Amino acid sequence: MISSEPFISPLLTERLELRLMSPADAPALHAYYSRPDVCRYLLFEPRDLATVTEKVAAHAAHTILAEDGDYLDLAVIRRSDGALVGDVILKLTHADQLTGEIGWGFHPDFHGTGYATEAATAMLAHAFGSLGFRRIVAELDPRNEASAALCRRLGMRREALLVENLFSKGEWGDTAVYALLAREFSTIAR
Repeated sequence: MISSEPFISPLLTERLELRLMSPADAPALHAYYSRPDVCRYLLFEPRDLATVTEKVAAHAAHTILAEDGDYLDLAVIRRSDGALVGDVILKLTHADQLTGEIGWGFHPDFHGTGYATEAATAMLAHAFGSLGFRRIVAELDPRNEASAALCRRLGMRREALLVENLFSKGEWGDTAVYALLAREFSTIAR
């Protein structure tokens, strides 16, 4: 059973803090979710500040993973200066199967720093550890080589390529599915 305790304490890594979002995070999130290069492989177009502000309020209200569709979207904060560098999401997809989905978004200014790997690893450790997930998947556009490479760094294996399964932004697109089991995560040297 997935733990349905509210998420309260931030997740800390050597360089990062993953915490619930607050309204003050909207401008930093807007700085990258308003960019066409960031949204290229996402299911939505670049967003204006008002839309990002609404989304941040919704994300901040999600603190419990109890039912299918519940999620945590955590702000990724650089501990050295408090800069918001990205966000990592964990969604409960099948409670009865102890299965979830992970996703992420990072400002391009912070690409190549290892922050995405560090943050996603912390989220996976939380998911497989205190939350009790058995399996985590990541679904992404296979043209998004940066996210595919991150999946591989996390120890995830590519399990499927769904061909033209999704109509988005005026075209049919493919979906690559990566996955990791709790027992596999526990054997990966971190």
